[in-house]
Amino acid sequence: MDFFSSMRVSATGLDAQTKRMNTISSNIANAETTRAPDGGPYRRKDPMLAAHTDRENFGEILDNALDESVQGVLVEEIVEDQRPPRMVYNPGHPDANPDGYVAMPNVNTVEEMANMISSQRSYEANVTAMNAAKQMAQKALDIGR
Repeated sequence: MDFFSSMRVSATGLDAQTKRMNTISSNIANAETTRAPDGGPYRRKDPMLAAHTDRENFGEILDNALDESVQGVLVEEIVEDQRPPRMVYNPGHPDANPDGYVAMPNVNTVEEMANMISSQRSYEANVTAMNAAKQMAQKALDIGR
């Protein structure tokens, strides 16, 4: 794997984790939203990540067979969680049903915080990989002097 290929792979990881963090932040911010644009309570969203090969052009495909398994990551889509909303008894709430229950978002803040920590660690790992590749390239240039 060459220098630019490793940087591109790490960059895809950084981009995917940034989108994941933004989605998590949106979920936490809307944890109490009972009126979403579609009419019901806010529904938790989750990014779907998918691997993709790191090839920019046909020449790169032919160049090196060792890079066959090099893959980056992409956010294919952001899907809504299909779990039902939480029903909370609050008869004074404007969105309460006739029995006094309010449909609250299916967001679990503890789960979201765990996802946020995981995303943060993945982001940090990609930054570390980029820095290591940069340092190795710098050392190679220093040897060539």
